[in-house]
Amino acid sequence: MQRIYSTLLSLLLPLLLMAQGWPAGYGGVMLQGFYWDSYDDTHWTVLQGQADELSQSFDLIWVPQSANCGGTSMGYDDLYWFSNYNSSFGNEQQLRSMIAAFKAKGLKTIADVVVNHRRNVSNWVDFPRETYKGVTYEMTSTDICANDDGGKTKAWATQNGYQLSDNNDTGDGWDGMRDLDHKSQNVQTTVKAYLDFLKNDLGYAGFRYDMVKGYSAQFTALYNQSAQPEFSVGEYWDGNVATVKNWLNGTKADGAVQSAAFDFPFRYTVRDAVAGNWKLLANASLVSDAAYRRYAVTFIENHDTEMRSNGEVQDPIRRDTLAGNAFMLAMPGTPCVFLKHWQAYPTELKSMIQARKTAGITNTSAFSNAFSSEACFANVVDDRLLVAVGITSAFAPDASQWVKVLAGHHYAYYFSRAMNIPWVSLASSTYEGEQTATLTAVTPQADVQLAYSLNGGPTYTVPSGAQIAIPVGTTTLSVGLVVGGSVDQSTVVTRTYHVREKAVQPQTDIPSFCTVADGELCAFFEAPSTWTATIRCWAWDAANYTGGTWPGVACQLLGTAQNGNRVWKWTWDGSYTASNPAQPTGIIFSNDGKPQTSDMAFENGGYYNQNGLQGKVSTGVRPVWAQPSRSDAVYTLNGRRAVGQQHRGIYIMNHKKYWGRTR
Repeated sequence: MQRIYSTLLSLLLPLLLMAQGWPAGYGGVMLQGFYWDSYDDTHWTVLQGQADELSQSFDLIWVPQSANCGGTSMGYDDLYWFSNYNSSFGNEQQLRSMIAAFKAKGLKTIADVVVNHRRNVSNWVDFPRETYKGVTYEMTSTDICANDDGGKTKAWATQNGYQLSDNNDTGDGWDGMRDLDHKSQNVQTTVKAYLDFLKNDLGYAGFRYDMVKGYSAQFTALYNQSAQPEFSVGEYWDGNVATVKNWLNGTKADGAVQSAAFDFPFRYTVRDAVAGNWKLLANASLVSDAAYRRYAVTFIENHDTEMRSNGEVQDPIRRDTLAGNAFMLAMPGTPCVFLKHWQAYPTELKSMIQARKTAGITNTSAFSNAFSSEACFANVVDDRLLVAVGITSAFAPDASQWVKVLAGHHYAYYFSRAMNIPWVSLASSTYEGEQTATLTAVTPQADVQLAYSLNGGPTYTVPSGAQIAIPVGTTTLSVGLVVGGSVDQSTVVTRTYHVREKAVQPQTDIPSFCTVADGELCAFFEAPSTWTATIRCWAWDAANYTGGTWPGVACQLLGTAQNGNRVWKWTWDGSYTASNPAQPTGIIFSNDGKPQTSDMAFENGGYYNQNGLQGKVSTGVRPVWAQPSRSDAVYTLNGRRAVGQQHRGIYIMNHKKYWGRTR
């Protein structure tokens, strides 16, 4: 009897755990696999084609609501729930193929579930009639909240001979589509069947519930108890941590919270901190409370907050998105990376995620503050990973305890030396163009060397900090600590890289007035016609090339491109807020601060527009014949003024280098 009881308990325990909102001690990372109007980038076939690469970094991917909405749509005006999955992102066969391909790679798919409201077929109150597992489901006018659309729906229904529910909305109302009455038995039955279809037919692993402010939290509990998803997260859009906690508590059933929530307080904390006061990262959030961090799905940008267009600016984080991601990926909770950030910084984010997983950070990890000032903020997580953001040079952790393993603009990661591991900065993944991996000995012992081999070839011994070139092709890198003159096999780690040739950047028609002198550090920007203010540049690497105060320095107006857009030039004036300048890694152009481009990778002589790098102006001396005017002074390379106006070889005229001869 005891054996039977134990067997039943072992079978039931996983189900009981899945019902409790979000797994405890979960170390996975989620990708929001879309942005607003991302129909091309996130077509089901396009996402499936990235399954190998995505699965090497992510454990979950949240995709758009996947059913037909009656036209081109992001899915938030949901219409069909069972019968029509030909959406703006692909057809049903492509959807099923994508979910199956992700699952085969260990990447679980999260469905965007919109049940607060629903679109109608032809009038204010009719819904599709659909059949699933031999049962026909159809909502009627009496499944619509009595106070829907501020009473407009009831007025129309009364005038046209329909009756709505007797119940008012149990949450916030939303005009535009019909708010469903979740007290209705028919609504509950239909939603439960819908979730069963998503999970057990299409193969989704969990749900992202849209607009959960629109109905009582008790219904999320009801639906999750029925569907038993592995993962559930609600979009309770509120920056007040107390109200988000109240929603989580409202989802309890049998004393257990039944869903996670997006940590909007965390997101707003990061938004405010990157504006210049990093100690604001200590503000309250779900993550900051040990009793709730298990249920925190953290993010710093999503499709509703991003910069969509000049007409829909929304609430974007305007700079330091990479530093914000670095902080998020080091902290407890379950991080959700925004697709646009992944597209902009794939190499850096892969390394951060690898660092998180190497240190064993989970959604219930403990952390403490190591440093807090307006300039810099640092936390220690699980006594294994230390993350510093802001002006990281303002904080110097004890080098006998910590070793730096990653660093970039306004962020740095350190590992505890007690981990006693070799660290490889480049994560296993797919890359474009030859890469460089930095090898670091994370060990309490001083001057420990590392041994590495490529594809099982000869073993080479190098000091900590050595950089290894990863060529085009498939390469397996093995690295271990050298202890007592030999490789400690227990420390050996492997990384596998698939590196393809770097694609040639298509050239755009760059105006001839865009020129770069030898040794000049500069970039060009073709501004949209709606950007009528002075264009400003913000460029950085470990520190800032443009003054350090947003929005940076004014650019020089050069002229007008063939399409009528104005073209501007930024040139570095030599000032820099740190020693040993090289060149920026990132650059932003803005319309005197707002709107702005996204963070873009810097290329010297790069020609950019709002969509990113479009081409490159050649740098170096000019192999041309020049005709100086009588007022033009010609100088030799050593700075002496040439006698007369005839000169051969390399010379300087009007602050530009020329090669050839004057005539």
